Amino acid sequence: MTTRGHSHLTVPFPVPLGAQIVRDGVQFTVFSRHATRVWLMLFDAADDAQPREEFELTAGQHRIGDLWHKHVCEAKAGQFYLYRMEGQAGPAGRFFDPQQWLLDPYALAIAGAPTWGDTEWTQPGVLPKNGARFPKCVIVRDEFDWTGDRTPHTPLSQTVIYEAHLRGFTARDNSAVRWPGTYAGFAEKIPYLLDLGVTAVEFLPLQEFNEMELHQENINRRGLRNLWGYSTMAFFAPNGRYARRGVAGQQIVEFKQLVRALHQAGIEVILDVVFNHTAEQAEGGPTYSFRGIDNDIYYLMDPRTGRYSNFSGCGNTLNSNHPIVRNFIMDCLRYWVLHMHVDGFRFDLAAVLTRGSDGKILPNPPIVEQIAEDPALRDCKMFAEAWDAAGAYQVGSFPSDRWWEWNGKYRDDVRRFWRGDGGQLGAFTTRLSGSADLYHQNGHSPLKSINFVTCHDGFTLADLVSYEQKHNEANGENNRDGENYNLACNHGAEGPTDQPGIQAVRRRQQKNLLLTLLCSLGVPMLLAGDEFGRTQRGNNNAYAQDNDISWLDWSLLEANAELHDFAKRLIRFRQTHPSLRRPSFLHGPQADRNAPADVRWLGPHGQDPDWQNGSAIGCLLSGDAQLTGAAFDDDHVLLLFNAGRHSVEFHLPKPPGAPWQLEFSTEAPPPFYNTGDWRLRLTDRSSAVLVSART
Repeated sequence: MTTRGHSHLTVPFPVPLGAQIVRDGVQFTVFSRHATRVWLMLFDAADDAQPREEFELTAGQHRIGDLWHKHVCEAKAGQFYLYRMEGQAGPAGRFFDPQQWLLDPYALAIAGAPTWGDTEWTQPGVLPKNGARFPKCVIVRDEFDWTGDRTPHTPLSQTVIYEAHLRGFTARDNSAVRWPGTYAGFAEKIPYLLDLGVTAVEFLPLQEFNEMELHQENINRRGLRNLWGYSTMAFFAPNGRYARRGVAGQQIVEFKQLVRALHQAGIEVILDVVFNHTAEQAEGGPTYSFRGIDNDIYYLMDPRTGRYSNFSGCGNTLNSNHPIVRNFIMDCLRYWVLHMHVDGFRFDLAAVLTRGSDGKILPNPPIVEQIAEDPALRDCKMFAEAWDAAGAYQVGSFPSDRWWEWNGKYRDDVRRFWRGDGGQLGAFTTRLSGSADLYHQNGHSPLKSINFVTCHDGFTLADLVSYEQKHNEANGENNRDGENYNLACNHGAEGPTDQPGIQAVRRRQQKNLLLTLLCSLGVPMLLAGDEFGRTQRGNNNAYAQDNDISWLDWSLLEANAELHDFAKRLIRFRQTHPSLRRPSFLHGPQADRNAPADVRWLGPHGQDPDWQNGSAIGCLLSGDAQLTGAAFDDDHVLLLFNAGRHSVEFHLPKPPGAPWQLEFSTEAPPPFYNTGDWRLRLTDRSSAVLVSART
């Protein structure tokens, strides 16, 4: 059995793929079924324009099946390598070019531009082909000491996810870190995350991508950078420009140091992975590896036209259910778990993974099942963005019990309710109580649902209540990009305003949405900066804004300290009340209204809610463990919501335990009194939480 990265091996085997350091050199192995000639190039420096040595791999001596392999005694850790290939002409979907330099798909690190945004490594209007500006694979010796590292293994019921962009989190000067925009800079903010109370960081893509791809296009967007990173070049390699000490393997060490530091704080690491498309784009895009190695195996091709099928909206689609690509994906996921110690993955446009070679949806997609059943991944958290860009929408029906789903219906229904749309009580309470319409019938629990109101893709929380239209002009696409259907409300003015009334409503609405998110059954996900009012000035697709539109403005932490404190207290409240984290769906009273129930839905006057026309509702959650399925008893919790444009006086139920105590209100503390019966007046567009302690 061989092990990647260990140097005690003496017999060179053609597996695993990649550059395997052995005692007497390096074993190189690359897959290509349709190549007829393969060349391995070795370089001494990342910016060498020509290789120091080149080896031709012959079919008779260096090929076993579809594996091309070469043992090089003089190769060593710290050197750089690439491939060239010549191949069968075959279908129109093959792009062999012996002059095209190629990255190893299994490369563990990529050395290219030494710093983020370095234009010296790109040529405007010229796609990379060969020479000094082409990135190089790094031969890596993995000797990181993981001694003492422990995966937190936080139960889903206790998980609070924080979606963050590693660079954007600390890139602004006022982040007050020593190394802005880097792995080390993010680690400096771990005390902030601990204080906030989140249990997992979900990073936007960290696998190697080219932030300068727009600079290489011959269009008017050359001044923009691909900040988000949904354009992967090398799936095994952490992004080198996020490392402060270099791109020749240091990025691996610095990424591992960040993971170890987060684990020491009890925070899990979730990677956003993009196994639906690559940075090679459509016809005419750059070639980095897959296109030049075996294009019609790695990508879905239209058999009629020979062109790329585009279910990702990004020009190409990985052929994820082809056995070769399945093996590649599995090897990659195992590497990030076993060698990089990550705790889970969020799969971008995961519905693509359910498509077969003809593009049609498969009832039992092999790659989805293989990921779910893989022994090395059994402890990982697996989150599916259960849709794609070609119309597949699988929220509630993603074909795996093992995966959890980003719940886009939760986002939309909660936004509609707080925007004030009519007839939304039923949809709102369904989302609040765990989306049983999506998951109960399949035998799942509320924890199947990853609840979110905002994420990287769309408005921030502050913008959701301040803009009704997207303002993406800075993206250079004439405001055509980004989602048009935002379910947003500006409350009387588009964008910033000095009108106190509008400002007050916006503050309440941000709190309403945070309170709803953190009091809903399911797993909450918070977008970084929403807890202190981060804005992107109305840009709902800031993928190319590597500037203060996307970077967190840490001065808002002080300016909006009250909102930040509100979010912190909500997270702690959720963690201390298992009735908000229960693993089973709610069961209200049936025909016998006096029968035990774990929830009661109340209209403002104590009667049944007006499900058709109402805009205010109360939710009484029992703390009795026998009813809720929780591990232990809890206080009784009463949630009150008023999305209407007028104040409402709630006639509260009799306290099931001790007298009611007001825990949260999204306005100034409302009138609250007991004159024989308990009452609380909620102003328009506000919410509250009360607790009756068990006696």
